[in-house]
Amino acid sequence: MPDTSGAPRALTGPERGAENGTRARVARLILEQGPITASALGERLGLTPAAIRRHLDHLTGEGMVEARDARPHGGRRRRGRPARVFAITEVGRGAFVHAYDDLAAGALRFLAETAGPEAVGAFAQRQVADLERRYQPLLDAVPREQRVRLLAEALSNDGYAATAGRAPAPGGGDQLCQHHCPVAHVAAEFPQLCEAEIEAFSRLLGTPVRRLATIAHGDGVCTTHVTPADDVPGQARDGRAAHPAQNSTRPAADGAPQHDK
Repeated sequence: MPDTSGAPRALTGPERGAENGTRARVARLILEQGPITASALGERLGLTPAAIRRHLDHLTGEGMVEARDARPHGGRRRRGRPARVFAITEVGRGAFVHAYDDLAAGALRFLAETAGPEAVGAFAQRQVADLERRYQPLLDAVPREQRVRLLAEALSNDGYAATAGRAPAPGGGDQLCQHHCPVAHVAAEFPQLCEAEIEAFSRLLGTPVRRLATIAHGDGVCTTHVTPADDVPGQARDGRAAHPAQNSTRPAADGAPQHDK
């Protein structure tokens, strides 16, 4: 007999699983896109305003996401109530981190204690060598102006939720953003992992790169500036250049410092 009381009906079985699956998609999209409005989330996922509010309320209550006032474009605040955006929290980010962080960190501590910090660096180089070996043929097959975008796609396929776009900083270039880092907690203790990664990016893209911000040091996104290949003295015709990657600390757009990994 149908329930005509008007009281909310508890979800059971497959319904509960579908609800949790949709909620996970909402959290993943917030992680990948950065601060985003409820309406944009609903449009991307095909959810009604009521459904997206329900999921956001649940995620906010669990501490997975947080609501913020959107920053006005151009630094000028419009009249009326400021727009609200939703961003992933450290708790939410941690839900996407692999469960073996403690084991990995412990193994690297043991390696550093028994064989020295140079061994950790050698391990980091070996780890990125596989990534570089898989990505190199993909990037070599496209013009150099397409390599940053293709690198972002390859990183996303490996779980880094990466995006690429034009750099807002003076001087141009491209910007590679990794919205998720599977080894962020380990990299906070062992920066050799980050150093090896950006050196690999520089070799893959054939141009100097500079790390501006990292999740491992508390930033919301790992941000890497890619120097325009045409601006590199002695650039080879294929876009390859033997210039090392750089770590950098410089003011962010809002005046807050950005750190290297």
